[in-house]
Amino acid sequence: MGVLFSQSAVFVPLLLIAGAIEGAMLGWSQAIVLRQRLHGLRRAAWVALTAAGAVVAYFAGMIPSSTADIWTSWTWSAQAALFAGVGVVLLLSIGTAQWWELRRYVHRAAWWIPGTGVSWLVALALFFAIATPLWHDGQAVAWAVLVGVAAGVAMAAMMATITGLIFLVLLRADPRRS
Repeated sequence: MGVLFSQSAVFVPLLLIAGAIEGAMLGWSQAIVLRQRLHGLRRAAWVALTAAGAVVAYFAGMIPSSTADIWTSWTWSAQAALFAGVGVVLLLSIGTAQWWELRRYVHRAAWWIPGTGVSWLVALALFFAIATPLWHDGQAVAWAVLVGVAAGVAMAAMMATITGLIFLVLLRADPRRS
């Protein structure tokens, strides 16, 4: 979306729609795996909650760039507070949304929230480590999209690995499953 529409008036709505689609795909994929161990998991609820959390994350992620004309004149401490708040919302939004469903099935499900936050932090760092050095102004759209897709696949694999491990830890620590 950024490559094709960043200068368009429809950029923000399209990016939020993309976030909802990405969140729904993530939620659907996770629900397939989770239902193997969490019988009765409401797939539609998990997908909808994940999509909603992703929209919140995308919105939070857009705040710094879309409001730069405002916050760049603030003190460094106010800027740090803004970025800390945005970071917390971005990293915890999906896990918090998913917790609403997960708590029905897993003891201490609240640990899912910081766990997914850590997984997103590591996965996003991997995304930017791959994409940032390869993206440049004026490059071909096809290359920019290819870089974004490759970095996105690496990010998704990292996030899936870490959240999968967290899920296994939560199940092992659940006294109802002993």
